[in-house]
Amino acid sequence: MTNTIRLSDRLKVTASYLPEEALFADIGSDHAYLPCYVCQNDGHAKAIAGEVRKGPYESALSTVRQYGLSHAVEVRLGDGLQVLEPAEVNQVVIAGMGGSLIQSILQEGKDKLSSVERIIAQPNIDARNVRRWFSENGYTIIDEQILKENGHIYEVIVADKSADSLYGENDAEKQLLFGPVLLENKTPAFYQKWEQELSNIERIIRQMKQAREQDLDKIKRFEMEADWIKEVLGQ
Repeated sequence: MTNTIRLSDRLKVTASYLPEEALFADIGSDHAYLPCYVCQNDGHAKAIAGEVRKGPYESALSTVRQYGLSHAVEVRLGDGLQVLEPAEVNQVVIAGMGGSLIQSILQEGKDKLSSVERIIAQPNIDARNVRRWFSENGYTIIDEQILKENGHIYEVIVADKSADSLYGENDAEKQLLFGPVLLENKTPAFYQKWEQELSNIERIIRQMKQAREQDLDKIKRFEMEADWIKEVLGQ
């Protein structure tokens, strides 16, 4: 009997946004746990697991074989979305890396996204970069979640291909920073994240003001973001 794959909470949340009978790619697949979990629980789902390095690629192959899912999960070695053919999948998952890297992967692989109706991103840091890419490339955020696991706080961002926008003209930058959906539903994890971020930003501002040569524009930008955080936190 094949064992059931167990996922971390952040990956379970990420996987929950895939539709039934998903045809998806998981880029930077981390042992292919997420695609194997999805395909084990949905006999009609198909997945491509992409890895850029040989070691993780071999680990992903091993996982797929271990769970008897070679018919449903194909592991490919390559950089980002370059593992895909154009119009090959309908959903893309990119989880467990920095927002700047996710943004770069999406930008460099734009030609592979023509058939992709949903992108699910789980940036470890710099979620604003992911939201900005969505905003500038025809994807609208339909949901976001923030959760704490093993002492870390993670954000999951789900965007569908659409010409609509969630961002108001006057506060678009603020929504890109905090998340338009998360701003509407502030959970304890949201407050904890931004209390930590405020502490970090205030420390950076103090250090910058003590520097012999001060970057006044950068200080002003950090001070503006600190004010935004205080406003959102009700301070």
